Amino acid sequence: MTKYVFIYHAPMTPADATPPSEEEMQAVMKEWSDWGDKVGSGMVDFGTPLAQGTRVTPDGTSASDREVAGYTIIEADDLEAAVELAKIHPHLTMPGGCEIEVHEAQAVPGM
Repeated sequence: MTKYVFIYHAPMTPADATPPSEEEMQAVMKEWSDWGDKVGSGMVDFGTPLAQGTRVTPDGTSASDREVAGYTIIEADDLEAAVELAKIHPHLTMPGGCEIEVHEAQAVPGM
């Protein structure tokens, strides 16, 4: 099986947004947990939310120009199977135009 990295993109939450209630957070986490159950033994790293990205270049640093909300690493038979799992991910139902990028994790020669 091949490893695939899901990169979650989401718009920034406005500073004046009302935080979700405990019940709302539990409902969202259940959706993610249920999705993880569908991935089953292919789950390599459920991942974590990410924040405050910094772009590092030879010329210095700057704020990331794309909001990366988190990641997950799974194993799947092929890219098509990984994309099918992304298509049913609850991240896509979140407000604001959330997206998922799916990347194949390629082996590093000599490692």
